[in-house]
Amino acid sequence: MPPQILPPAGAPRVLAAAQLSNSLGDGAYYVTSALYFSRVVGLSPTQIGLALTVAWAIGSVAGVPLGALADRRGPRGTAVLLALTTGASVASFLFIRSFVPFLVAACLYAVAQCGLAAARQALLAGLVTPAARTGVLAHLQSTLNAGLAVGAALGGLALQYDTQGAYLAVFALDSVSFLLCGLVLLRLPTVPRSVGRGKGEPRLAVLRDRPYAVITALNAVLLLRMPLLSLAVPLWVVERTHAPSWVVSALFVLNALAVTAFQVRMARGVDGPRSATRTVRHSGLIMLASCAVFAFSAAGLPVWVTVAVLVAGAVLQVVAEMQQSAGSWQLSFDLAPAHQVGQYQGFFGSGVPVARTLGPLLLTSLLVVWGVPGWLLLGGILLGASLAMGPAVRRAERARAAGEEGAEHLEQVSGRRRAGAR
Repeated sequence: MPPQILPPAGAPRVLAAAQLSNSLGDGAYYVTSALYFSRVVGLSPTQIGLALTVAWAIGSVAGVPLGALADRRGPRGTAVLLALTTGASVASFLFIRSFVPFLVAACLYAVAQCGLAAARQALLAGLVTPAARTGVLAHLQSTLNAGLAVGAALGGLALQYDTQGAYLAVFALDSVSFLLCGLVLLRLPTVPRSVGRGKGEPRLAVLRDRPYAVITALNAVLLLRMPLLSLAVPLWVVERTHAPSWVVSALFVLNALAVTAFQVRMARGVDGPRSATRTVRHSGLIMLASCAVFAFSAAGLPVWVTVAVLVAGAVLQVVAEMQQSAGSWQLSFDLAPAHQVGQYQGFFGSGVPVARTLGPLLLTSLLVVWGVPGWLLLGGILLGASLAMGPAVRRAERARAAGEEGAEHLEQVSGRRRAGAR
């Protein structure tokens, strides 16, 4: 890998190797799975969509208790177990031939994936200093995109052959990739378990942390940019512009290469809540500009001008994406108690399945049906969420400081009582 992509030696590099191993399989899986279940298994698009919606909805809820499990039992062992569970769920797809087993396997896959993401974040928090976490996450994101790009190319070969054997080979590859991911994670040192709950502290404290919940909700809104290039922009290009259809693939490749090459550089300087909030705010402004540019592509311009406008919109979009990612990573760690990183990361990460579940319907309604006004409304929504992040973060910081002062006061009172009893 280029120097800016290769993470520092030690735990960050091992985490990147684990990320690369399963992203290769996932890249192939993402581009082939829908066609396999439709053409080979014989499921209808409605059945596939319903199963995936239910699965990711359950996965978004399961992330918190599985993150709490990582806190209590240790993040390394939990991450390894969930990586193996994900591999097993993918392997079960090899034998599924009807809807109900597909629904069950899809739910297991989504639950294990959401839990694995939370456990990995808790593992990173235990092995990397707070000041270095965002930079390491930027390296991991670059690794993820590189792996997905290579995996998607492998999946393209399966699509070219378009046989049952080719599709099954992709599922086998993805299953083995998660097995390899688990084995790589075993190379990391053990992270101590959480010290446990404080007196009177609920088991899933994050569910009562309203300021953190507001930040998580705002981040989920910002994550609506995730289905843009995979769903909304392709439909927009085909139905609303004069651009050739190959532009869709070119924009996707542009996004993957940009994140791979520049995510680490974009994360530099994000080292605390203030810089993170500022970066998220900038991402909202750039995302509004991107939406306006994409809307302009439907102005009936010559084909080459339309293509140039779409590329400009995609460039702005990926810059906003990288800034939003860097800022949100920093906030998700800075505002979480050190002994509950797993459950807090599981809760914060629920924005991803929520965006995957609600994003397609919302974006197709806004952009494909409403057209230009829909793009401008989407840009306004994303800008509003990014601007609201600042006040939400300041409120969360005040609430956390008050909680720490209260805990310290109770500890002092308890100490005086023990001393008096003696």
